[in-house]
Amino acid sequence: MARAQREPGTARTRPRRVAVWGEQHAWGFIASLRRLTGRPLSTLLTVTVMGFALALPLTFALLLGNLQRLGSALGQTQAISVFMQTDGHASDAKALADKLRGRDEVDAVDVRTPKQGMAELATMQGFSDALKSLDYNPLPYVVVIRPVAHIDADQAAKLIAWLRTQPGVDQVQDDGAWRQRLDALLAVGTRAVLLLAVLLAIAALLVVGNSVRLDIQGRSDEIAVLRLVGASPAFVRRPYVYAGLWYGLAGGVVATLLTLLLEWALAAPVARLAASYGGRLDFGGLPWGLLALVPVLAAALGWLGARLVCARQLRRPG
Repeated sequence: MARAQREPGTARTRPRRVAVWGEQHAWGFIASLRRLTGRPLSTLLTVTVMGFALALPLTFALLLGNLQRLGSALGQTQAISVFMQTDGHASDAKALADKLRGRDEVDAVDVRTPKQGMAELATMQGFSDALKSLDYNPLPYVVVIRPVAHIDADQAAKLIAWLRTQPGVDQVQDDGAWRQRLDALLAVGTRAVLLLAVLLAIAALLVVGNSVRLDIQGRSDEIAVLRLVGASPAFVRRPYVYAGLWYGLAGGVVATLLTLLLEWALAAPVARLAASYGGRLDFGGLPWGLLALVPVLAAALGWLGARLVCARQLRRPG
């Protein structure tokens, strides 16, 4: 009977507890906004510093992505040219081409005769008059090899080493060597951007933490009064945790806007560069999903920084 009498009262207190919990969060939510807007200059400086810190890795990621697109566009004609000996015969070039067609790392092979090479030179400005003075054709047979897409540096190096051992070969020129070096540099750049993002994220966390710490120190009397009237630790720290969340969210929005501004500023120069390459270059921005995720991650970062500072500062007596 006693249990039955207590159960209705317990059921009635649960909605009330939820309502009180919601009211306390609403108070912390509004109080944090009121405090931030009450000191606009300090808030603006903190948000701006955090925004620039988060925008730096986004900017480097944007530049790296477009450098990769540039390499892909200019590397579409990647080829390895094998110059045969000048006193060689067509049979030597044909035999080498037949061997190459059976290799897995080779997509296509083309044999260019000395006559074809002379005709190509004649079409270039400044060569036609010089070629007329020649008594004979000094050009050798050339075997042009187009490797398979996305051949790695090790495979290309092994193929070139094998070509240099073949009979009748005088010189091997890798037209795609620059692309392999660019890919290696981009890999290093990607690793550097990741490390930079981690370091700047820690810096942003420290910026938010320092701002919240100063706020706590400036309101020590208010915190002491709240404790005297019986406020819980969660109630005391809630406005400061919300403030950290607002700092992070605003900083993430600033970082996203700065990145979009950079994309807009680079669009016109890249379009002119693309026109000079026959439209093969295409400037691409960061994915919209990533840009939308930046404010969310920044808000979580700000919340974490504020939470860590509150755990240390509010634990002190008084």
